[in-house]
Amino acid sequence: MSSSTSRVETREQVIALPPSYRRTIADTQPPYLVDDYKSTRKRAPTQPLIEIAQTLSELTGPRFGKAALRDGDVDMTRFNGGEAVGERIVVGGRLLDEDGKPIRDALIEIWQANAAGRYLHAGDQHDAPLDPHFSGLGAAVTDDDGRYRFVTIKPAAYPWRNHHNAWRPAHIHFSLFGNAYAQRLVTQMYFPGDPLMAFDPIFNSTADQAARERLVAAFDWDATEPEHALGYRFDIVLRGRDQTPMESR
Repeated sequence: MSSSTSRVETREQVIALPPSYRRTIADTQPPYLVDDYKSTRKRAPTQPLIEIAQTLSELTGPRFGKAALRDGDVDMTRFNGGEAVGERIVVGGRLLDEDGKPIRDALIEIWQANAAGRYLHAGDQHDAPLDPHFSGLGAAVTDDDGRYRFVTIKPAAYPWRNHHNAWRPAHIHFSLFGNAYAQRLVTQMYFPGDPLMAFDPIFNSTADQAARERLVAAFDWDATEPEHALGYRFDIVLRGRDQTPMESR
């Protein structure tokens, strides 16, 4: 048997199977249903999932390039004619496949709470103040090395009523698009040293500790800008044993 290709022999034919690949390890991705994360009880499927074949339009587009970006998508600290309040940070990293190769021209969108822990969204009725100069929304397209970069404000923790005295740790939501709307993954990035992570059912819905740690950004001295902003590095791996935990699989 070849080290790279397996063969299964039948009486009618010999079928060549594709080379092996890095499989996702158990417990490294969050399940649909997590009892401690109460909203999953209502939205988790109770029947086996049905795969729906993609149409030609879903397979071929639309493609998201730099033309989709607008002013303020990459530098989120300036909005609506003013500067956002809070600690400026630089968040960047690389988007990679299971072999460490860069994913080029991928649209990365982020959304987050402001420096007081409130989203610019009608559904957020937390009594923390809104910032008229911070939308909490950003977008970037990866370069030839799979790199992306945002300048933003460090979000604050906020209450979320999942359980008694429940507070979400500071985090940033990431949405990753491939070549079409059907190719979308969602994850979250956390900050190192946050004590609330130990109590957060969403962060801890990924059972494997090493996988959870892949959700935590690393302080990045090289990305830190003198007298302006601290830097954080958050690399995202799409598949394989080192895959970043994703909310949507």
